[in-house]
Amino acid sequence: MSQQQDRVQKTILRNLIHNEDYTRKVMPFLKDEYFIESASEKWIFREIHRYITKYNVPPTIEAVMIGLKPNRHISETLYQEITVYLNELGKRDKNDEQWLLNETEKFCRDTALYNATLQAITIMEGKEKVTQSKEEIPDLLKDALAVTFDRHIGHDYIDDADERYDFYHKQETRIPFNLSYFDKITKGGLPTKTLNMILAGTGVGKSLFMCHHAATCLTNGKSVLYITLEMAEERIAERIDANLLNVSLDDLMKLPKDMYEQKIGKLKSKRSIGKLIIKEYPTASAHAGNFRALMDELNLKLSFKPDILLIDYLNICASRRFKFSSSMTSYTYIKAIAEELRGLAVEYDIPILSATQTTRQGSRNSDVELTDTSESFGLPATADFMFAIITNENLDNLNQLMVKQLKNRYNDLIANRKFIIGIDRTKMRLYDVDASAQEDLSKDDNDVYEDVESTSKFQGLIV
Repeated sequence: MSQQQDRVQKTILRNLIHNEDYTRKVMPFLKDEYFIESASEKWIFREIHRYITKYNVPPTIEAVMIGLKPNRHISETLYQEITVYLNELGKRDKNDEQWLLNETEKFCRDTALYNATLQAITIMEGKEKVTQSKEEIPDLLKDALAVTFDRHIGHDYIDDADERYDFYHKQETRIPFNLSYFDKITKGGLPTKTLNMILAGTGVGKSLFMCHHAATCLTNGKSVLYITLEMAEERIAERIDANLLNVSLDDLMKLPKDMYEQKIGKLKSKRSIGKLIIKEYPTASAHAGNFRALMDELNLKLSFKPDILLIDYLNICASRRFKFSSSMTSYTYIKAIAEELRGLAVEYDIPILSATQTTRQGSRNSDVELTDTSESFGLPATADFMFAIITNENLDNLNQLMVKQLKNRYNDLIANRKFIIGIDRTKMRLYDVDASAQEDLSKDDNDVYEDVESTSKFQGLIV
């Protein structure tokens, strides 16, 4: 087993002693056979389990030491090792509890599978006397894979009515855009457990939009994880510097170091400032599994849990389930990536914002539809919210972008279907424009009808 496994086991044992809420949730699922790194860990868990069974509360470190001392199966050398180990457990971790529960569940399932695999090998090789036959191996592996903490068996419509009513009136957590029209069409921002997509041609502003939103979230006190598969970490940070420090990209290069440090210091001193981590992966090399491992590692090492994940951008991610080949359609592959990312959003209870390219034809259009999505219509079929950003010569001259809603599970798609936002490319910023800028986008009834008709062609695929 790995150092990572050892670290996880130590985290579990530490919280079994110091975190009563956690202990009551996980103790029914933990077994001493899961603690396979060392004899110390196994004996410590056994004593914790014995103590909780007898007294119905977690023990102290001192109680564990005292409980293990008279055990005739523990040598003096092993007891000294256990003493050192217990002293290393220290105080309670400041980890997010949901992450801790998820990681513990994964630990139980992975270890159960590891043990089942070893048992299967033993049965196959016949090296030891075992009671199981070869026919039982599939059940061993199946039982290991089925290990879960989930005891919820569904929603009872009648008995759970009160719970359902509370859900209706619960204030949903959202990540605002701080752009009036975006906040209006999303009812306050991006909700958790969602996949949200930007559609645009090359050079229109996909990465700019994402950098701006990362900066906005940061100033709103949110923790942001920005994954880039196209540009270097330093280039993304450079764009966010321009946005937050109110300095153009050109002038940023000329900024004296003392002035730069002063601006960064002023930014750090703000009470509301969040935390931003930027992580670069080579193009087409990383998938949802890599992002999951990264978030777990950040939580473990830095106690960092993102409020939002930005991925720049989806089409150059890899799929965890499939390896792309000439025999595979882009629809299947891109849809798989989208499904895996949305699953990640649900698992970690966060919104994900990413982007995709328009088709070659779509990049030449002054208007964009879902059919202009590059490579796969499976992407908009999976996304919760999707919008296009569009530019032309006139808009460029006015430092403006047109935004068009393509899919919206949060609000009425037709209301505010198109709107204008301002753009400052030198400082990587977006901003609200005067209401008069929206008047040119007013549409007649025929135009509205055409939009509805176009959308209806795909209503069987978009839910």
